[in-house]
Formats: sequence, C-alpha cells, structure tokens
Amino acid sequence: MKAMISTMSLALSLALAAPAYAQDDAAATAAPAAAPTAADADAFIAAVEKDLFDYTVEASQVNWVNATYITDDTDAMAARINAVGTEKSVKYALEAAKYMDVPGLSADTKRKLDILRTGLVLPAPTKPGAATELNTIATDLQSQYGKGRGTLDGKEISGSDIEAEMGNLQHTPAEFAEMWTSWHDNVGAPMKDDYARMVAIANEGAKELGFADTGAMWRSGYDMSPEDFAKTTERLWQEVKPLYMALHTYVRWKLNEKYGDAVQPKTGPIRADLLGNMWAQEWGNIYPLVAPPGSGDLGYDIGDLLKEKGKAPLDMVKAGENFYSSLGFAKLPDTFWKRSQFLKPADREVVCHASAWDVDNKDDIRIKMCIKVNSDDFVTIHHELGHNYYQRAYNKQPFLYLNGANDGFHEAIGDFIALSITPQYLVDIGLLDKAKVPSADKDIGLLLRQAMDKVAFLPFGLLVDRWRWGVFDGSIKPADYNKAWTQLRLQYQGITPPVARPDTAFDPGAKYHIPGNTPYTRYFLARVLQFQFYQAACKQAGWKGPLHRCSFYGNKEVGQKLNAMLEMGASKPWPDALEVFTGSRDMSGKAMMEYFAPLKKWLDEQNKGKPSGW
Repeated sequence: MKAMISTMSLALSLALAAPAYAQDDAAATAAPAAAPTAADADAFIAAVEKDLFDYTVEASQVNWVNATYITDDTDAMAARINAVGTEKSVKYALEAAKYMDVPGLSADTKRKLDILRTGLVLPAPTKPGAATELNTIATDLQSQYGKGRGTLDGKEISGSDIEAEMGNLQHTPAEFAEMWTSWHDNVGAPMKDDYARMVAIANEGAKELGFADTGAMWRSGYDMSPEDFAKTTERLWQEVKPLYMALHTYVRWKLNEKYGDAVQPKTGPIRADLLGNMWAQEWGNIYPLVAPPGSGDLGYDIGDLLKEKGKAPLDMVKAGENFYSSLGFAKLPDTFWKRSQFLKPADREVVCHASAWDVDNKDDIRIKMCIKVNSDDFVTIHHELGHNYYQRAYNKQPFLYLNGANDGFHEAIGDFIALSITPQYLVDIGLLDKAKVPSADKDIGLLLRQAMDKVAFLPFGLLVDRWRWGVFDGSIKPADYNKAWTQLRLQYQGITPPVARPDTAFDPGAKYHIPGNTPYTRYFLARVLQFQFYQAACKQAGWKGPLHRCSFYGNKEVGQKLNAMLEMGASKPWPDALEVFTGSRDMSGKAMMEYFAPLKKWLDEQNKGKPSGW
C-alpha cells in the first residue's frame, strides 16, 4: 500500500497540509462579552465556514506547487501560508470551545463546533511565533522526506526507486539490508530533534484546547470518547489477529526455507527487510516465495498484463475512472486530466507519495503520483480515485462537513472498490483472456496474495499511532523514540530490524506519515471497513458465491447506495453513514474473516507442528 492523504479541502483535519490564505478574516471577531447565545453560535459557525472555504483554496494551490515543485522558495511559501492556517484553526477551535455549553444549540451547530474543536492535526499554542515555528518544522520535515535518498550497491537511489527495489526478489539479503539501513539512517535520523521540538509545540497547543495531549485530541474525532475509540480499535484488532498470526507463522517458515537459519530463523521475529517492503507493512512483493504448491501460480500478473497490452500510466487512470463510471458515477472533469501529476518529472524534485486532492472544494479534484506500470500502482489508482469521487459526492455539504464520515471511511472507499479487481473484472475490461481465469482450485493462491497485503498490514496500521500516542503523552521520551518504535514493531508485527539500531536513530521518520504528520489509525480502520463495504456491495449485487470471487463492476444499484453514503460527507455521526450502506452501525472485522476464511483453514493446516508467535 502507498497510503494516501485524505481530502485536501479541510484546513481543520489537515491543518498543516491544506490551509489557504484569506484577505478578509471575517470570522476573527472574539466571542461576545455577554453570555453567548445559540444565535451567536450559529453566526460564528456561518462566518467560520465562509472564511475557511475561501481560505483553503489558495493554500491548496500553494501546497500543490510545493509538493510538485520542491524548492527552497516553495518550501518557504508553504510554511508561511500553513502558519496562517494553523493560527486560524487554533483560534476557531478555542472560540468553538466557548460555545459548547450554550443552551439551545441545534444538533447541526453542536456537531460543527465539535468538528472545529477536535479536527486539528498539529495545534499551535497562541503565543507569538509558535505557529510559524511549528509550520516551518513541519514543512521542512516533509521536504526532507521528499528529497530522501538511500543506497544500493553503494550508489544513491531515490525514494520511489528504493521502494520498488525492496520488492525485487533478485536482490540478496545483504542488498536488502543495505537499502533498508541506508534509507532509515539517511532519511530518519536527521529529523529526530526537529520532530521532538514539533511534538512539544503541538502539545502546548492541544492543552490550550483542553486536551491532555495531541494524541488524546486525535482520538476525540470519532463520535466517541478517546478511551472508547482506543477500545474499539483494540476490539477490531483482536477480531482479526488470529488471521495475522497464522500468516506470520507460514511466511516465516517459507523465508527460512528460502534463506536458511543464518538469515531467517524458524522461530522468533521475521527480519524486516525480507518482506518486500521498506516498512514490512505489506508483503505482497514476496508472494512468489510463499505461493502454495500447485495453486500458487495464478497464471497472470496485472503489471505484466498491462505491459503486454501496451498500457501507459494514463491508461491505468482511465481504467480506474471506468470502474466508477460503471457504477453510475459521472466521469472525472477535464481539469483532473490537465492538472494532476501522473508521472515523475525529470527536471525537478517532487513528492512522489500518492495523494488525492480537492483544490477548490468543488470539482478541481486531482491525484498526485509518479505512476509506474505495475500491479501496485494499478490498485493505488483505484484507491486514490476513491478519495476524489468521495470529495465530489459531498461537495454540496457545508464546509465543515466536506470530509468522510470518519477518516477511515475516506481510505476504505477506494480500497473496497479495488477488492473488486477480480479475475472476472480483468476479463470484463479486456486485460485478461477468459481462458486464463484461475479455476476454483487457485482460490487459496488468490486469497494468500490478497492477505500478503491486506492482512499483513493490520498490526502496522495500529502501531504507528500507538507510537505517536506514547510520544505525545510523554510515556515515550525523545531518548527512547527509536527503542520504543522497535519494540512496538516486535510486539505487534513480530519483526526485527536487519541490523542493530542505535538509540540515536529515528526509524519512524523513514515512514512518510511521521514527518508528514498524517494520523495513521485511519488506515487500520480502512482495512477493516473495506471488507464490510465490500460484503454489503456484494449482497446488494445478489452475489451468491464465495465472497472473494465477487465483483460488482457495472452494478448501478450498488453505485446508487454507495453515493447515498458518500454524499453525506461528515454531516452525520459515522454509524449513521455506515448504516446507510451496510445496514450495520458497528465497525466489525467479521467480514474480513469471512473473506479469508478458506485461507485461514488452509494456513492452520500448513502450520501444524510449526512454532507460532515470537
């Protein structure tokens, strides 16, 4: 997975990524001296929404230029404009807090006040200069990541290229270790002091807003208490953990068979650099090493199919658009094709990390990628377009509702669409010959290939923010940043670095979402929700076979019900939105377990007599 930034239209949920400059600060007036009334609160909300709507447009444009043309000047421009955005967001959050207990508030106004108060990512305190310092650090951290380089055979290699090479099974364990270590040393370590300073500033801001720390503020944005949200994520993890444990046991044994005891022992954790991904977050690239005998060869690779058909990156995006069109969604606007970044420019530095943007809060939707013709990017395109179609569906909502029902929803939409990239779908769009559709005896191979990404990701999806929650609440001190990261990776994922890591290292910084300050639990929620959405869509389409074989491509009824959920945006609590499409008000891992049930049974058989855990 190349995890994506959610909607760029909200200065509040992405305070550092998408605020925009406003000439007229219409909502800057302080709360009335007299006891505020419900009418005052309504007027405050109306002024804020107008100000921030206008405000986000210019900032989105500036941030787009910064991400697609990294220079010292665009860094400085982004830092300045984002500082204004952070100041506004914090000011409005503080003002919103003054209205929370006013009698007679409408449910709509109260919800918007809650969104204002809890929607920040990194709040700056109100003392002079704090917002500028916070944004300067945050912008610099993102740019450091974008300019990051590792080495392979002693030669410098870019971030997007090193990600691809980590999935190249022709490399030796020593080469994997070199790439892993050089990337973590070169990209992560220099960020540590700046990151610690940024955390300190943000915590000051969170406390001014009435939160214990920034992590507690993050957990407050889910229509439940921070404590209940933490319990919910733990419940979901426990529902799906048995599947991960079975997969870990099987993969470790296969890696031992490949590399031997000296590289990967039969017991204990798995070496992080052997799993085909810089962060060991998804293992699909090593599928050929673990494929089940007989049923493991699926007979096709999407990347190979694309190349055989002479498909270019733009053709891949057209294919993604075609899926959504088949459900009844309108085609993407002309501006999408003119303004998106599809390829890595040869003449400048850009952030290649895939993201979806809504620049004008209306229909100037775009994606930013450095597309390569391969299976991963084909799936990523479907994911990114999920953000864009969601953004367009809710664009008639008031400004503060221009977001997903919760941030996990935004990530799950494209992912559940991508689950429908089944062999039959590939036949339907002319990529795969019908005679080459894998028969039912290949199902274990199909499911294992999916699990190597979908299931393998689950613990990583949890631990990134669990580390940050500890950093924010002070239980993880700067001196222990790396030690705690390594311990959490061991605890949740059962992996270990290829070489001993010094305390001076800052391995979390080598993962985009840490310097990018993107909350990560959304991706864990998305992994669970996508199967819940997929199961619901397949039921609506009248699918009767095994869940993993379902494709709802071309089903307009599914499209209508999906749009009914998407167009709600953040206007209602997420259980309301979930119920509209799935009929349930609870997030659940049961659909994921149903999808992978045949694989779980097979893994348990393969793992008999083999040690489990680490």
